[in-house]
Amino acid sequence: MTHEGVRRATRHAVGCARMGGALVSFDPNLRPPLWESLEEARDELEFMTGETDLDKGAAALRRQYPNIRLFNVTAGPEGSGSYYEDKRVFVPACKLGGTIETTGAGDTFCACVLNFVLEHGLDGLAEEDLTAMLRFANTAAYLVTTRKGAIRSMPEREQVEALL
Repeated sequence: MTHEGVRRATRHAVGCARMGGALVSFDPNLRPPLWESLEEARDELEFMTGETDLDKGAAALRRQYPNIRLFNVTAGPEGSGSYYEDKRVFVPACKLGGTIETTGAGDTFCACVLNFVLEHGLDGLAEEDLTAMLRFANTAAYLVTTRKGAIRSMPEREQVEALL
């Protein structure tokens, strides 16, 4: 979304996906050097809403985008939160030490959440489901931080389950 051609293509792809009934997910990553202005970017929770409190920021985005069914917010080394219908769950991060670098942690988290949605769907999720989703995603993201590189450091399901 860093320039008009990419924005136009992305919006077209999202429109096609919606018309086809596909599930659409969005994983914002603020990279200031890639944007002409930060006002144009406006994508991460605090940056978008001006809120440092996860609940207030999530509430602001849910008011702005009422059709979002599942909304997750990461808090880096503190953990992550999930908002679904009237439910709110926060799961602390896995803190076992040994962090080398954080490259790929956010992408790993999002991939795990999307995998959960593909396996379980978006209907009738209970707090226990959201907690299990976040625990797995947080743990996988932690494992990535204990290894160098991004793609090469992605853990297998069995590695995450063993740590859980």
